[in-house]
Amino acid sequence: MVNDRPEWTSEPDLASRRNGGGVVWANDELFAERENLIKPERPEFQPWSFGHKGQIYDGWETRRRREDGADQAVVRLGLPGTITGVVVDTAFFTGNYPPFASVEAVAVDGYPSPAELAELDWDTVVPRSPLKGDAENFFEAVFTKRYTHARLTIYPDGGVARFRVHGKPVADPSLLDLGSLDLAALENGARVVGCSNMFYSSPSNLIAPGFAAVMGEGWETARRRDDGNDWVSVELAGEGVPRLAELDTTHFKGNAPGWASLSGSADGREWFEVLPKTRLQPDTRHRFLVPDARAISFVRLDVYPDGGMARLRLFGGLTDQGRETLEKRYRG
Repeated sequence: MVNDRPEWTSEPDLASRRNGGGVVWANDELFAERENLIKPERPEFQPWSFGHKGQIYDGWETRRRREDGADQAVVRLGLPGTITGVVVDTAFFTGNYPPFASVEAVAVDGYPSPAELAELDWDTVVPRSPLKGDAENFFEAVFTKRYTHARLTIYPDGGVARFRVHGKPVADPSLLDLGSLDLAALENGARVVGCSNMFYSSPSNLIAPGFAAVMGEGWETARRRDDGNDWVSVELAGEGVPRLAELDTTHFKGNAPGWASLSGSADGREWFEVLPKTRLQPDTRHRFLVPDARAISFVRLDVYPDGGMARLRLFGGLTDQGRETLEKRYRG
């Protein structure tokens, strides 16, 4: 299968409801609710599904404007971070999609109201650009600044199915206990840097916030027909000393790995054993103490021979170097 999507779409969706995002305001949502914009699943369409306001769309749709202006929606990023690209998906909107859109972003502390957000100076991430109907519209963005909110503007009105904000999460060190945290958590700044197979789902799901609600919210490989095994490597939030590992196969019943092991590395090239090859049970949260732990910056999960895993957690404390890395990332 050929994948012609931009490479940056493999980065996490910072705005996704699954990652804690929320649509805090929209000036209009008469035909379809703003909350649909950040649903993690693909848009769907059911013909002849009419409500009292017309065809029901799986997206955000505003009324037809009869005056000058534009419509807007403001999204609080569930994972604040740097933005590498955005997707304005107009799936199933054909005669009612907006011809143009722009995207702005802002960084703010705390939990401001929509009125307070409106008073801030926003940075332009995507200038006013043309859109295609019933299509994913990709816009690359190259920014090193950490953002907490994104604002989608459509000109002059219409419908957008999904709004994806891809990027790299950047945690606020002041809100973390740096001596005891999940070193492999996406929300703390960890990221997947290598993977043997992602046939069914993204390996980034392994380190996403919260528990997996269904099998599709984990990582699952194709069935192997050789003598090898599948693996994922993760760059940690910063150099740290792991004390407890969690290998969660929840929801994976007939397709969980039979065994798994963990390796650590200081540089992502030379690896040593962190957790020996250990038998796993299906649909189970496994927790293992890490014996004789030492500082690592990367962890590699090997599953034998293949299968699915819901979550990988690696609890421990950051070293002085790890703390410096986390704080430097936050400062930009």
